[in-house]
Amino acid sequence: MTISIEKLEAKEGDTVEFETLLVNDKELKIGTPLVGKVTAKVLEQGRGKKISVIKYKPKARYRRNVGHRQPFTKVQIEKIIQHI
Repeated sequence: MTISIEKLEAKEGDTVEFETLLVNDKELKIGTPLVGKVTAKVLEQGRGKKISVIKYKPKARYRRNVGHRQPFTKVQIEKIIQHI
């Protein structure tokens, strides 16, 4: 399973671990304080599509157009270790 998440400070090819509060593997499990750990491999670092942020005030000759590209990290989920 491959997902894109908020940018992480990791290089391509690195393995990262996430501690989760919620696991949905065949059935939904919610635990306190934690259900399991997720091991993932970083596939790529990138930036999303450009969006245009336009500010406009009528009758004031005020127009601003700013572009934004959100950084992301694409990871591949390798293993989910469940603690019960």
